[in-house]
Amino acid sequence: MSIITISRGSYSRGKEVAETLAKKLGYDCISRDILLEASEEFNIPEIQLVRAIHDAPSVLERFTHGKERYIRYIRKALLQHVQKDNVVYHGLAGHFFLQNIPHVFKIRIIADMEERVKEEVRRENISAEKALYVLKKDDDERRKWGLQLYGIDTWDSRLYDLVLHIKTITMEDASDMIYQMIQTRVFQTTPESRKILDDLLLSAKVEAALVTVAPTIRVTADAGVVYIGNVEAPVTVKHNVMAEIRTLAEKVEGVEKAVLGLQEKKDEHRNVNPFHNI
Repeated sequence: MSIITISRGSYSRGKEVAETLAKKLGYDCISRDILLEASEEFNIPEIQLVRAIHDAPSVLERFTHGKERYIRYIRKALLQHVQKDNVVYHGLAGHFFLQNIPHVFKIRIIADMEERVKEEVRRENISAEKALYVLKKDDDERRKWGLQLYGIDTWDSRLYDLVLHIKTITMEDASDMIYQMIQTRVFQTTPESRKILDDLLLSAKVEAALVTVAPTIRVTADAGVVYIGNVEAPVTVKHNVMAEIRTLAEKVEGVEKAVLGLQEKKDEHRNVNPFHNI
């Protein structure tokens, strides 16, 4: 039982690899499904969710925390979906949201720009010059998103367990290689890796519940206990804000206890999601 994430650019053939692989393994193959689930659960238009994990944040959004709410909703939906295992996810930002889970096999699919341009021209019926512009803009936006929000470059091969170039290696070759590698013990679910995923999901649920009150607050979890970082608020109202945060957190299904203001101490002993520095 495993989880596979495939990061890809537009027309890099990653979608085809994911679908072929999922069929061979008998796994669910998901992508846009996560956005639809988050859109339905939180009553947010899908296009706003797409922009939240695609477009680089504007200066205004960095002050108003416009993206935090959507990103937390998407992260919760994705973690909730992959908790059952046996999933191939080829949607946006999986390599960010599923870091530090041992049984997640993280793959990057790349292709030559010339081939991508040809496919864009064919599908969109536009000139090669326009197709090149669109693809470069799309790549730049995705890269800026990771750099500006998380300080991480999506083109950095160290993010992935495997990088495959679809050229000499065909889509069929790629799916066969991944199929063989996923059988290895390192990518199999263990009680320890299952607990890591369960804890991350619980923290994501709490962050989604708190995002309208404290959009940048950090939450970690350990077997039903959630540890909530300090929130910035005027001294005169901070006590009331923290009390509201505790009440909201303890209403989340699976939370047995909410501990406030102990984030730094807890982080010393937990495998914390490194992508909380929004």
